[in-house]
Amino acid sequence: MIFAIATIHVKPGTQEDCIAAAKTCIAETQKEPGCMSYDLHASVTEPGKLVFVERWESRAHLDAHTKTPHFLAWRAAGAPFITDRHIEVIHPEQVTGL
Repeated sequence: MIFAIATIHVKPGTQEDCIAAAKTCIAETQKEPGCMSYDLHASVTEPGKLVFVERWESRAHLDAHTKTPHFLAWRAAGAPFITDRHIEVIHPEQVTGL
C-alpha cells in the first residue's frame, strides 16, 4: 500500500469552485481498481489550502490513475484555480493505528 498526499493552494475566492470541479474526479477515482481511499479536505487553519489524501494498493495503480480521462479532465478544470501544487508519495513500511 502507498499513500499520496497532494496539497494545493487556490486563488482567493475560488475554493468552492475548485472543490466543485474536483467532485467528478473524486467519485470516479473511488471506483478505480487499486484505489483504497481518495478524498479532498479543506484546511480549517489556512484558507485556500486543499489536500487530497489517497491510499492505493500499489504505485502502478496510482500511475494508472494519472492517465485516466477523469483525472486529466480534473487537471484541466482545476488549472484556473490552482496557484501551487505539491505531491508526496509515501511508501510506508508499516502502518499502525493509535
